[in-house]
Parts: sequence; C-alpha cells; structure tokens
Amino acid sequence: MKDAVLRGPVTTPPLFKEPHHRKMYGKIIMTKRTLPVLATATAALFALNSFAMAAGAVHTAVSDDIIAQQRAALAKNTDGAGFGPQAPRDIDSVAGTNQRAFAPAPAYTQMNLCDIHFHENAEHRGGEFTHYAGNGDGHGYDTGYQYTGQLTPAELKPLDHPVGKTEHGDLQPGDTIEAHFVYSTAQAKPGPTLGTCLSDAISNPQLRVEAQVFVLVNDPNALDFNTLADVETVNGLYQAPNIPTDTGTPVVYAGSTTGPGYDETGSPFEVTWSVHPKVARVDINSVDKWLGHNVFEEDHAHGVRNLVTNPALLSQIDQ
Repeated sequence: MKDAVLRGPVTTPPLFKEPHHRKMYGKIIMTKRTLPVLATATAALFALNSFAMAAGAVHTAVSDDIIAQQRAALAKNTDGAGFGPQAPRDIDSVAGTNQRAFAPAPAYTQMNLCDIHFHENAEHRGGEFTHYAGNGDGHGYDTGYQYTGQLTPAELKPLDHPVGKTEHGDLQPGDTIEAHFVYSTAQAKPGPTLGTCLSDAISNPQLRVEAQVFVLVNDPNALDFNTLADVETVNGLYQAPNIPTDTGTPVVYAGSTTGPGYDETGSPFEVTWSVHPKVARVDINSVDKWLGHNVFEEDHAHGVRNLVTNPALLSQIDQ
C-alpha cells in the first residue's frame, strides 16, 4: 500500500529519492582515424547502457548493515510511541506482540474501492513468493520477494519496448508485482492517491487491502490486468469484481499502510490486510496498457517497504 497524499493533519514521510548513479569514464586518445571507430563504439555503448537501464540493472545493492540500521531506526522511532501493528510481514508466520487493537474492516464487498496500485516485487513474504530479491538500493527498489515457480521460455520472451519505465528501471516478463486493491468505509470513489480513501465527512474510515501477487508473462492467454482492475458499481458501492478468487485462502491480519517511506518510522494508519498466498500469471502487455490509462493515474510500479520483522510491531494472526 503506497505512500499517499492524505487530507487532514497527519502527514506521511516523503518517498526517498533515488541517488544519482555514478558514471565511469575511460580515457580516449582521439585522432582522425579513431573518430569513426569512436562513433561506432559510442553508439554501441549508448545502446547497451540504454538496455541496461531499461532492464533496471543500474542499482547497486546496499549492504546488510544498511538494512540493519533501517530496522534499528524503525525500532527506536516506534518504541513506546503507541504505533499499531505494521505491514508488510511474513504471512507464513503468525507471531506478533503488538497490543494496539482495532476492529477488523468489513468484507471488501461492503466497502468502496478507492485505489488500485502495485509494487515491483512483493512487499509481503510467504506462500508462493518467498525468494528474496536482495537488499536493493536502500530506498525500496530491487528488493522485496519474488515468485518461486517456473516459467516457460515463451512466457519470458522479451518485449521490444519498456513497460512502466522510470529512473528506477522498468518491468520485464518474469517480474513479480504485488497489487493492492484498497477499500474504504468512507463515501469514497476511485481516484489517484490514497487521499481518495478519506472524505470530509469521515476522516478516520476503516481501510482494507486485498493484496494479490502476480508474475508478469508475455502471454495473451494469461489474465488481463485491465479486467482485473475493472471498476463497477455493485449495490451502490465501487467494486473491483474480478479480483482472483482461486489463489488460496487469504491471510487476514491487522497492519498499516506500507511503502519505503516507512522503513525508519511507523505508519499511523490502521489497515486490515487480506493477502492471497498463491501467485497468478498476468499478461505484461495488459499491464502496459493499464499503465497507459487508468482512473488512478498510475504509470509505474512502486517501491517496497522493508519486511517488518520486529514482533513488537506485528499483530498476532488468528489461525
């Protein structure tokens, strides 16, 4: 659940910005004879560099010490401050000692859909997404958890154009995403940012996230993200009626909003999470189309928050 622009007195920490990538330069002695060779080599290097950036391969992973420092800062900044249980977490582990309790949100069919977005790699761990992508850049990119199943060469066939490209890279066949379908008890309607989940009449609505992990495949016969994210009005409520129902019994727990802006501070928002443990295949071409136009103004994948492992910041999951 991404960081948001929210109305009201509470402000969320800004997303970390990507550090500038270091560039390495070689020493070249130029003559009339070498100029054509240089031009050809430069063009080739430019093409290679562009491909590498498009593939998201330009980040340098931070050390385990950096992640440990972030976890220590989170523990220090939340100790005794009264924060409720946090997210994301390992859904295969039920343990948690956080004592801040809040009532579970109603079923999503009794709430208004207000936001849909997704993160590159799963924020949660468990089920069919337990492969750690690595520490990443320390700001939420190139980290998280990935699908542990097998894909065919046809499903992994590269595209001839980038999908959701930003300074952090783009999406490729074989990538894992975690989609968040966000619901609110407020009289909300679908729109950009989580601010749409609040209203002037109700500033503290109950929030619920239906989380579904997908693996991107180059296959027109796979699920269509536009269909999955289709918004309809059902019994007077905004709904996403095509959320998969065959991806296992969801793990329901009390947590918070997510996103890398909360790596070192607690989220003050109470969220009921429903995380499906099985991964579904979705056609990357349909994701590309959805990113090109949707009511939520989403055009790229978001970064992930470090997995919360401190028992004092986790709720106990009822089995």
